[in-house]
Amino acid sequence: MAGEARKRDYSLLGESSRTAVETGLAAAQWYHTDIARKEMKALMQRSDATAIRDTALWLGGMVAFAALGIYFWGSWIAAPFFLAYGVLYGSASDSRWHECGHGTAFKTRWMNDAVYQIACFMIMRNPVTWRWSHTRHHTDTIIVGRDPEIAVMRPPDLFRLILNFFGIVDVWHAIVDMIRNSAGIISAEEKTFIPEMEQPKAIRIARVWLAIYVATTALAVYTGSILPLMLIGLPRLYGAWHHVLTGLLQHGGLADDVIDHRLNSRTVYMNPISRFIYWNMNYHVEHHMFPMVPYHALPKLHAMIKHDLPAPNPSIWSGYREMIPAFLRQLRNEDYFLKRELPATARPYREEFHAELAPAAQ
Repeated sequence: MAGEARKRDYSLLGESSRTAVETGLAAAQWYHTDIARKEMKALMQRSDATAIRDTALWLGGMVAFAALGIYFWGSWIAAPFFLAYGVLYGSASDSRWHECGHGTAFKTRWMNDAVYQIACFMIMRNPVTWRWSHTRHHTDTIIVGRDPEIAVMRPPDLFRLILNFFGIVDVWHAIVDMIRNSAGIISAEEKTFIPEMEQPKAIRIARVWLAIYVATTALAVYTGSILPLMLIGLPRLYGAWHHVLTGLLQHGGLADDVIDHRLNSRTVYMNPISRFIYWNMNYHVEHHMFPMVPYHALPKLHAMIKHDLPAPNPSIWSGYREMIPAFLRQLRNEDYFLKRELPATARPYREEFHAELAPAAQ
């Protein structure tokens, strides 16, 4: 790209944030594929039965794998059971936090709230902070200086990405945030998206969580065994790899500062096990366009609107073969991104809003 690459300020209090507000990128009107109102109403129907079934499989699987891990503790036979438990704890909780935070998994509100609280604890995301953080992620998706959930900043920090497959960076920041909130401190950035009346709730929850982690650690010390921490806390590290593996594909290597989810989000076909762990969030363009459609209806939504979307990656491997080279190019030119081709049946990208991106995509 000709000219000097622009410098991105990912702080929610910095220059990029002010520019996004001034240029109308913040809280903008996003592109949506047309769907008949009757069809959308049907897609948005929530189901207690489906979510109860999937939640019972999730929590039941955790109990079973934990029991087997405890039974075989002290032997290498326990390892595969804890690995499976870790994925259900440290990765499946990510999608349950997400979907129940939207309030779309269950029809009954208290069920959404209950699973949301459980999943938030497992994934170490304060349920108050992250509810409002994720609201901003949807109104200002990958808008630099506005979206607090941008996983891969430019130029990408590849070492950080590798560490996060083991949860190291995320857990460190989660612990720091939990201790800070427990001390009654809400950061300046948190104050930009958490309403003032909600901030005391974030503090109370952080204190409860800190007490649980202190008690678990004390039990491990008292018993002289790491087993209590293998069940609470450490699975967020050793079980994080799957949610990072799938989560990076959501937006990695794609455009920023655009208002068309077809440019900044990616749909990837995945195997049934990954889709269960991920609760169908692999249909990510569809989810961002229509976030109130429940996870179980996303495959149907995809079938209805795929004529207007870039072709999905056929596998996780395909997504990484596309994304990793983009990361490497962004190390040299942080304005570079993948501009995915639309099918002939799609409405074109609105170049009047995104014309400046064309050179960077080359």
